[in-house]
Formats: sequence, C-alpha cells, structure tokens
Amino acid sequence: MEKTIKKIQDILSGIPSFSGLSENQLEEIQQIIIHKHLNKGEPIFTEGDHGNGFYVVVNGLVKIFKVSSEGKEHIMRIVVSGESFAQVPVYAGRSFPASAQAIAKSHLLFLPRTAFVELITRNPTLALSMLSVLSMRLREFTVHVENLALKEVPGRLAAYLLYLADEQGNEELVSLNISKTQISSLLGTTPETLSRILTKMADKSLIEVKRRDIKILNHKGLEELA
Repeated sequence: MEKTIKKIQDILSGIPSFSGLSENQLEEIQQIIIHKHLNKGEPIFTEGDHGNGFYVVVNGLVKIFKVSSEGKEHIMRIVVSGESFAQVPVYAGRSFPASAQAIAKSHLLFLPRTAFVELITRNPTLALSMLSVLSMRLREFTVHVENLALKEVPGRLAAYLLYLADEQGNEELVSLNISKTQISSLLGTTPETLSRILTKMADKSLIEVKRRDIKILNHKGLEELA
C-alpha cells in the first residue's frame, strides 16, 4: 500500500501542473483522487459530456479524439503514463470538447472539479501551475493544427518520429506504442499511405522498420523532412 501511495505521489510531482508543490500539498491532492481502472476499449467520456473533472494516467494509454459528422475518427492526442488530460473543464465548467477512450488496460486518477477548485482557492501556487500547463497544451494544439494544415504527410510522420525519439529518450530507436491505424488517424492520413511512406523512408535509408520498433538511421535527414 505504501509503495502504491509513493508511486502516485511521484507521478503527481512529475506532472507540470503539480511540479514545485510541497509534500503536504501533494497529500491534499491525493485525498480528493478517485481511482479508475479501465479495460482496453473502455470509454472514459464522450464529447459533450459535462466536464466534471480531469484525469492523470498512472499506467496505460488513452486517446483523445473527435468524430466527424461522417463518422470518421480523428485522434488529437495520445496520453501516456505520467500525463494529465481534460484540465480545461476544471476552469471553464463546460462540457468536454472531445472524447476519450482507453486503448490499453489503464489505471487513471480522477480529480473531481468541485473538490479541485476548492483546493486551488487555498493554493494560489497550484492555480498558477495549472495555467502554465494549459498554456503548454494550447501550444501543442497549435503545433498539431499547423502540422496538419501546412505539412505533407511525410513531414508529419518525420516530426512524429522525432517527437517519439525525444519523448522516449532514444535518438536511435523508437517504439510505436499505438497501432498504425491510430498513428494514421493522429497524423490525418490513412494506414495504407502511412505504410507506403514508411517504406519510402526505409528505401532512402532514413529509418529501418522492425515491426513496432523503428531504428533511426539518419536523424538529420528526418529533421530536414520534418
């Protein structure tokens, strides 16, 4: 039990929203947390649902997505262990602007809006930290929109591989933690096009594909393509 509590506290302290908080403040946050365990494919919330709080991923993977009027799904973000999502409703008190679903067996921490707002009123430092992370999310969303609007698919894929290399801390080898179908949705393309581009990148000796692992052979070349 103590190990679990310590792990959760370590995860919370590593989240930008909560970085710099004292141990007592982190303990206050833990007191309002609700643990949620989801199976792969289980929905978390649907676009339009009341924004009653936000989440932190302890273990697992979560996709944030929107569905068009034609029924086509577009993934906006993949949330991994140690990251938070759906913070905007905490401040706005509005409905969720997108849907969320577990794409792997996941353990989430849910922070109810009412309890968290009360906590913020007692901790101005926490409020400033939350504003900082929301600004960061806005920047990420802007970059995502720019990539979809201005870059061709090869450039989007190159940028995504470089992002994974940075996130995973390995400039030579990245592991794909989601399916090619989900990656293609994230990049605004089709699985067939994604496969063709991966093959072309391999033919140009930019990468080497080994199932779910991609070896980066020419880091500079990917940067130029991105």
